[in-house]
Amino acid sequence: MQGRISLPTLCHFLLPWAFTTFHRALGSQAPHPGPHYLLPPIHEVIHSRRGATTTLPCVLGAPPPSYKVRWSKVEPGELRETPILITNGLHARGYGPLGGRARMRRGHRLDASLVIAGVRLEDEGRYRCELINGIEDESVAMTLRLEGVVFPYQPSRGRYQFNYYEAKQACEEQDGRLATYAQLYQAWTEGLDWCNAGWLLEGSVRYPVLTARAPCGGRGRPGIRSYGPRDRKRDRYDAFCFTSALSGHVFFVPGRLSLSEAHAACRRRGAMVAKVGHLYAAWKFSGLDQCDGGWLADGSVRFPITTPRPRCGGLPDPGVRSFGFPRPQQADYGTYCYSE
Repeated sequence: MQGRISLPTLCHFLLPWAFTTFHRALGSQAPHPGPHYLLPPIHEVIHSRRGATTTLPCVLGAPPPSYKVRWSKVEPGELRETPILITNGLHARGYGPLGGRARMRRGHRLDASLVIAGVRLEDEGRYRCELINGIEDESVAMTLRLEGVVFPYQPSRGRYQFNYYEAKQACEEQDGRLATYAQLYQAWTEGLDWCNAGWLLEGSVRYPVLTARAPCGGRGRPGIRSYGPRDRKRDRYDAFCFTSALSGHVFFVPGRLSLSEAHAACRRRGAMVAKVGHLYAAWKFSGLDQCDGGWLADGSVRFPITTPRPRCGGLPDPGVRSFGFPRPQQADYGTYCYSE
């Protein structure tokens, strides 16, 4: 009969629409009409430690007729990318401080993976491998994540003394760098509970709470509390620093030493007075456990505990305990030394 559509004809028109709607509901994207040369990375997060050599994978499924590969690092909080290395498959050129430690792996003719030697704290972050072929550029991204430890830090003057730039410098002086939000979150899941707010690398101010309590932001839910946007030059808080594995080692020298005597004791042993980051890294990665307060380079006195016990800090959890900042002339403590 004219004016009616038969069932087979109706199915012919509706089935493609139905399948497309079904796949969209599942979150699948329609296939891209052009060629895809870069294979998606198997792992989007690459784990490493300071001092190690690590590889960020980037592999072509097939080579375009002509192309370049550009590696860059996405700088947190700065909305920009820093070039690291550009190659045309035969020759490569490095850029910036990271470019001097980076090279192409060249495991085979389709391998555009980036190798970073002597990984540093500042290398952690988001990386992009971009294929430039003059027709249709494409890229894959991945995150380099360092194993490490976050520690809160304030100077001898007391809490809330740092603007953002001073906090950044203070962490670097203690063998660390300002922690990222992801690093602070990871530390919170591992037990960090701290009631003082501190700067993070992205420029935010936050503090981690495991046990909600009235003097620490109220009795809400546990989590990472935020102070919202802050002025990097004017506002003052503590710092959350991050450090990773050491190339050297930390050891304790007993005695009743002043701070100047502690420096001399370490020098006699071919070492230096340890920094706060050194002590935290030794506690985290080497299991340093010492129930004796010792001088550190910033003038504080601390001691690391991996196995909590009575008369050794009085707290039930492992950690680095602090006696604060005694007078430098006070000859009551040993010292922790660091040797490469």
